[in-house]
Amino acid sequence: MKQGIHPENYRVVAFKDMSNDDVFLTKSTADTKETIEVDGVEYPLVKLEISRSSHPFYTGKSKLIDTAGRIDKFKNKYDKFKKAPKKEETKSEE
Repeated sequence: MKQGIHPENYRVVAFKDMSNDDVFLTKSTADTKETIEVDGVEYPLVKLEISRSSHPFYTGKSKLIDTAGRIDKFKNKYDKFKKAPKKEETKSEE
């Protein structure tokens, strides 16, 4: 490798898929404050919502992963903009 052109913090990092607790190790420059112990060695930890072990394209399973309740939060946030059904006034003819 050429000296002086690569990032200083390039190291082995543990990535954890939070939907199924799968952990895999790879080299990365991702900044993180958390650590995890894997096979007796402590690594910096990066948490993922979805990875190759839970993504429907790679697993062949089609399922909805909503770990944070994002769909419900979205619906609640925009309920106030929903148009109320119009009340039709009934005219009584005398």
